[in-house]
Amino acid sequence: MTFEKLGGNPEFRKVYRDGKTRGGRYVTMVVLKTADGPTRYGFSVSKKVGNSVIRHRVTRLFREAVRYLNANVTDGNRIVIIAKPEVTQLDLNGITREIEKMYKAHHVWHHQSDDVN
Repeated sequence: MTFEKLGGNPEFRKVYRDGKTRGGRYVTMVVLKTADGPTRYGFSVSKKVGNSVIRHRVTRLFREAVRYLNANVTDGNRIVIIAKPEVTQLDLNGITREIEKMYKAHHVWHHQSDDVN
């Protein structure tokens, strides 16, 4: 399943300014709930996370986790996922679990049968 990306810098700034922020151990998620269109995503992986190779790996893992989980996310959200330096300790399964926890914390997860510890 594919997902849509956020537009440019103005759309990121709008999400940061008007969205709700929740932080986990490995990622911070900012969600702006809107009434229209599909959920759109942006990723932020700063130099604090690591060198270029590591940052790109984390971004690829974020994209893959979002592709897997997107079917269970309510429509009409603008979501920015921000990597913390500790995220490099996780593999794809760990990142997927962490993002799912953040979805549930923001109340944008509508799949009820799976609980993440």
